[in-house]
Amino acid sequence: MSHIAIVGAGITGVTAAYSLVTRGYDVTVIDRCRYPAMDTSFANGGQLSACNAEVWNSVSTILKGLKWMLRKDAPLLVNPMPSWHKYSWMAEFVAAIPHYRANTIETTRLAIAARQHLFSVAETENIDFDLEKRGILHIFHDKKSFDASARVNTLLTEGGLERHAVTPAEMRDIEPALMGSYFGGFFTPSDSTGDIHKFTRGLAEACQRRGVRFIQDAIVARIARAGGDDAAGFVIHYTPALPDAGLAPEQTAAEQDLKADAVVICAGAASRNLAASLGDRLNIYPVKGYSITVHSDRAESQAATPTVSLLDEAAKIVTSRLGVNRLRVAGTAEYNGFNRDIRADRIQPLIDWVRREFPAVDTDRAVPWTGLRPMMPDMMPRVRRGRVKGVFYNTGHGHLGWTLSAATAELIAEQVKADYPVA
Repeated sequence: MSHIAIVGAGITGVTAAYSLVTRGYDVTVIDRCRYPAMDTSFANGGQLSACNAEVWNSVSTILKGLKWMLRKDAPLLVNPMPSWHKYSWMAEFVAAIPHYRANTIETTRLAIAARQHLFSVAETENIDFDLEKRGILHIFHDKKSFDASARVNTLLTEGGLERHAVTPAEMRDIEPALMGSYFGGFFTPSDSTGDIHKFTRGLAEACQRRGVRFIQDAIVARIARAGGDDAAGFVIHYTPALPDAGLAPEQTAAEQDLKADAVVICAGAASRNLAASLGDRLNIYPVKGYSITVHSDRAESQAATPTVSLLDEAAKIVTSRLGVNRLRVAGTAEYNGFNRDIRADRIQPLIDWVRREFPAVDTDRAVPWTGLRPMMPDMMPRVRRGRVKGVFYNTGHGHLGWTLSAATAELIAEQVKADYPVA
């Protein structure tokens, strides 16, 4: 039985582990956090959204970004400090504009395939993750943005998605909690929402029941060939994430080794450096996003909280109802390297949006969070083999990691199976 090591215990790593262990592989997952799903898979927008499959590579995105550069509360913010990584990524982003149409259609198809597989896995493993199958409603405040979305809609429908225009009256029938003034909307009844953290932790437990080993609190130092030929496999060298924990001053934590026949890199934004050490180029950039989780204890506040998932196109904000008393509100994109600071001036627009759109919802318990989306310049995930035999990548999903993960896990598992058949 081949032993497959997976680097990364977020949504892409854990779904890959499940797809591999159910095919009969011996699987070990290694991650720098103490528990699975503690980084970018902790508190995202919660949407399983094929309707959000449009890639960002367009002239309009660039023009909006330039317009927003001087606004601290802008949906898109770029730190202008020089960085070769950032500006090379942006150059490749522009170069991918001609592929906008094809990539949007392909992402839509992948998202639709992923959705049903994720539901099947959750049912098989009895995972409770606050799933709501109520659809996603895109809301528009003006005709210009509505018309632009209508053009995007032709690509989404070509990819197989059912998404149709709705009037303001129909919008309020879909979500009675809506209080604002709108030009119109688009509704995708087949999309859904859920708690990514609860799903990933539940799936990790299912993996463990099936024999997957998790090594947590472990920082991968390097990945090396175990010997001189392909059959020798790999050695993953790692050190404890808390190297001095429980040690006397004169002691140091020893580097440890994990041997495997093949390695799947699912390390989010950290995948770029790991890929470079293995001779591959993955120009992933960490695009920072923010969220708040609004806890509502009063019945009046809960009643005023939207149940149907929303996407406000103007504000670039999404919402997901998570159970009875939680509303996840997420948005913004910040190009600021690996900075993980939670900035008050980036959180405040999310709180203000809730107060403006749903004034009866209590925001006194709005818990902020930030995460780094691993984005490729063309907005397409990398699910492929590396240059070195036995190296595989399932990473670079950007803002659609939750949406695409179940499908890309199956794709990478099939590639592993082709190269390392199950005996």
